[in-house]
Amino acid sequence: MTVEPDLSRLDRLSRGVHDRAAGHRDDPDWLDRAWKRSRVLVLTTEMTTAVDETGAGPRLLLRPPDDADTNPLRLYLGEHEGTPYFAVLGERGLSADRWAGLLHVGAELNDLDAGLLTEAVALAQWHLRHPRCSLCGEPTGVHRAGWSRRCPADGTEHWPRTDPAVIVLVHDGHDRCVLGRQASWPTGRYSILAGFVEPGEPVEAAVVREVAEEVGIAVTDLRYLGSQPWPFPSSLLLGFTAQVRGDPTLRLAGSELEDARWVRREEIRSGEGVLMMPRPVSIAHRIITDWLSAG
Repeated sequence: MTVEPDLSRLDRLSRGVHDRAAGHRDDPDWLDRAWKRSRVLVLTTEMTTAVDETGAGPRLLLRPPDDADTNPLRLYLGEHEGTPYFAVLGERGLSADRWAGLLHVGAELNDLDAGLLTEAVALAQWHLRHPRCSLCGEPTGVHRAGWSRRCPADGTEHWPRTDPAVIVLVHDGHDRCVLGRQASWPTGRYSILAGFVEPGEPVEAAVVREVAEEVGIAVTDLRYLGSQPWPFPSSLLLGFTAQVRGDPTLRLAGSELEDARWVRREEIRSGEGVLMMPRPVSIAHRIITDWLSAG
């Protein structure tokens, strides 16, 4: 059965329309031929890429392979309408309207570009952070068109990691929700609560635990809303709403949050007390705006 996603309901980094075509990753001859007719996305080690401004908005400035920097880290991203796409690490050697990172430009890109850049950033960061075998410490080599690394000493194969995290809008069943802020965020920015799923923990239990740990309240009526890749560097955000159960008094624990508060819909709409919403590129933005629209 083929399921076609409703792209209008997907979060900004979940809108990829290209075919990852994983069956080609183990075919070096096909990959060599595909490289010669491909379009290449060049990433710097800071995870910025060349962007051109067009009448339809920003677009990735993809290069023909002859113009791409030669780099052994060649990542096969997939195909779209017969065109293969690769990513490599390189320098800012190409004239462009601007060089931007996924966090800053992802919400403005079209579906194809957003999907390619999200995939490339996630994969490239894994390679940069995991150059050695976790068992013996030897340097590993790029394998399967960039989708694994292999240790030449003990033969083990290592795969890209994805860390699941829950992100939850806690509400009171009426007109208030909980927003919190970290001290490192820009002044005035608040968002919904989030935290990583721990080993051996179901995601539903992670929602309950994270809310209790961060703001000291119990929740019920968990509702799953969807997911979003968040390659900063390797998370998958699982979105929920939950309703407070019992005492709604917020009690901050630890140092993760600088502040947390119950906020009414009208306060968010008007900007009173909450000056900045989460970036439009994030699933948090969509969860909050959906909740605002429901009341």
